[in-house]
Amino acid sequence: MDRPAPPPPERDIDRLLAIMARLRDPERGCPWDVAQDFGTIAPYTIEEAYEVADAIERGDMAGLRDELGDLLLQVVFHSRMAEEARLFDFEAVAAAISDKMVSRHPHVFGDDAFEDEAAQKADWEARKAAERAAKGETGALAGVARGLPALLRAVKLQKRAARVGFDWAETAPVVAKIEEELGELRQEIAAGASPEGADPARLQDELGDLLFAVVNLARHLKVDPEAALRHTNTKFERRFQAVEQILDEQGKMPASSSLDEMEAAWQTAKRRERRDARDSDRKD
Repeated sequence: MDRPAPPPPERDIDRLLAIMARLRDPERGCPWDVAQDFGTIAPYTIEEAYEVADAIERGDMAGLRDELGDLLLQVVFHSRMAEEARLFDFEAVAAAISDKMVSRHPHVFGDDAFEDEAAQKADWEARKAAERAAKGETGALAGVARGLPALLRAVKLQKRAARVGFDWAETAPVVAKIEEELGELRQEIAAGASPEGADPARLQDELGDLLFAVVNLARHLKVDPEAALRHTNTKFERRFQAVEQILDEQGKMPASSSLDEMEAAWQTAKRRERRDARDSDRKD
């Protein structure tokens, strides 16, 4: 008599879906997980995406594996809540993105052919525009999510406007615009010295204009402003930690040091960093 075949091994994605279903079980699940909704989970989803980017920037592939798992958990979490509300489930999410990728790559999954990358990109954008139009989203700026980080959203808005010709052809006018916006911000700052004081709303407005213009320059230079600022944040963190170490060698702490003393330590940290970089280049 033939023995029954053993059950197929459980796929890890099925295991993950089962874990989330148990966590959300009203009677046997985790009270915290049960209490969540789309709005409360959204910030964690954004945070996990940034942690993925951080692992990539640090070249931490083991960390990237873990962070991608955390990000996948967010997709599973949202999908489970949608399934409970009888809206859609994880399989529908996977099916929708699969259909979208096939539709947007007719040169891979169909018979279309493009002369070059530019033609393929133009077709991609045309298909995305058609998808937005089908949703009733009209206008060059339609569909740029308001929940995006401000720097990223500024880039996307500018790119959309550029597609319909609202853009400078050269970098020089962009730099001039930054100088113009900086001048207007200086005027608002100077107004703060008047008896009436500065208008906070005006300061925010002018500072926002300056930041938007700087993002435009980054776009023209083909530099990701988010990545650039993230790199500078890391550099500042590293150098300030070096400042703390230098002051500690002098028996001091930042809080009890003058600005001149901290500036001197900052310059020392920069020199040490440049020296270490040169030594590393020689070894290579």
